[in-house]
Amino acid sequence: MVSENEIWKLLEEVPDPEIPVISIVDLGVVRTVQIIDSKVTIEITSTYSGCPATGVFIEDIKSKLSENGMDNVDVKMKFSPAWTTDWLSEKGRVKLKEYGIAPPENEPDKSLLFAKPFIVPCPKCNSKKTKMISQFGSTACKSLYQCDDCQEPFDYFKCLK
Repeated sequence: MVSENEIWKLLEEVPDPEIPVISIVDLGVVRTVQIIDSKVTIEITSTYSGCPATGVFIEDIKSKLSENGMDNVDVKMKFSPAWTTDWLSEKGRVKLKEYGIAPPENEPDKSLLFAKPFIVPCPKCNSKKTKMISQFGSTACKSLYQCDDCQEPFDYFKCLK
């Protein structure tokens, strides 16, 4: 019989299907792991309700655990509280930046966003001379920015609270 800690370690090997350098644990999607009478129950919270990766999360979790001898697995969606970028681990934030995606910053109140430009440091050269190109990047949870210094475009992982 495996322990909850061993299951958490296995889940750290399951990559986010849209950002493969970060695990679903570092992303903060996995909320709980429970073992009762040899049945494993895992609760996850998707990054947002329309996230197309949700089905992949579930299948990848079941597959990883099945590869390790656990076939009595139930993955449940937990909608409340809603996922927040506060749940990203520090390790996950570092991996995002190394991959070229600016991790979430402490954004100002959304009502102030258009009154004053929000600065997102470039993940490639750390310049603060950046600008938003599009509110939506490679996925709906990211915005597209460009650095004025190195001229590189980059995704910014939007802050969700």
